[in-house]
Amino acid sequence: MPKVSVVIPSYNAMKYLPATVESVLQQTFTDFEVLIINDGSSDNILEWTTQITDPRVRVISQENKGLSGARNTGINNSSGEYIAFIDADDLWLPSKLEKQVKCLDNNPQAGLVYTWTAWTDETGKPTGVIVASDVEGYVWEQMVVNDKISNGSSAMVRRICFDKVGLFDTELTSSEDRDMWIRLAAHYHFAVVKEPLTLYRRHSQSMSKNRPKMLKNIRRVFEKTFESVPTELLYLRNRSYGWINLYTAWTCMDEKDYKEAIKYRRQALLHYPQLVFTDYFLRLSVAILMMQLLGSHGYDNLRSLVRNLRKLILSGA
Repeated sequence: MPKVSVVIPSYNAMKYLPATVESVLQQTFTDFEVLIINDGSSDNILEWTTQITDPRVRVISQENKGLSGARNTGINNSSGEYIAFIDADDLWLPSKLEKQVKCLDNNPQAGLVYTWTAWTDETGKPTGVIVASDVEGYVWEQMVVNDKISNGSSAMVRRICFDKVGLFDTELTSSEDRDMWIRLAAHYHFAVVKEPLTLYRRHSQSMSKNRPKMLKNIRRVFEKTFESVPTELLYLRNRSYGWINLYTAWTCMDEKDYKEAIKYRRQALLHYPQLVFTDYFLRLSVAILMMQLLGSHGYDNLRSLVRNLRKLILSGA
């Protein structure tokens, strides 16, 4: 029986899947099984997987059930004490599993451990963005208001936790990981490995690019969450909507649409006016102003200059 089960949902992802699987097989921790869930793909995944000789890798094919359904199939067919999830287009650095296993082994009260995340472009090249959080312990309130894990490829969960909270919500077509982390946080402590060991690939087909779909599903998550919380915690609802609108404004900036960013920034403040005092809001406002003044090309050049200067400063040059 392996210590860790790695679940990889895959739907027509052969452009990225081989590199994803290779990043798993190159882990320094080796006591794991890999469950590739072929979720009704029409690509050549079955032909490709016949070439994999590593006995730890198993392919399970099913009719398309979506990301939640594929993850649930992985959980139901897993045998590891811990379960780690990675989407078919993301990557892990070699020490990720080793450090997460050690963390859970040493923290029996923790039900989940996550890592920091580095964003990459479509080719896997780092963009310079790192999502880092120090939040650990009882994190339910923080997870409701502001997703500290940020993606579905970072977390490792004790398998026994799913007996308590259930499986992923198959009615959600996005934000299903946020929903699960909130449900887990209501019962278990979280731990964090403070290194960017998860590489989140951002490309034109990324689910996060579909704003209407993401917002529809995150609203469902929030309404599910707040329909049963004590009255004294309902104030968190507006904070949650404020932060998700602020994040959405930033995704608009990634797409060079500052007018949409202004709209979502306004919605964020209507829900939670105190956001105006946050560094995140200030940086967004400066970015919007720069794009208005310089245009999208000038804005990109300025961002590149700032990132290069930051790298020089950090390197001590």
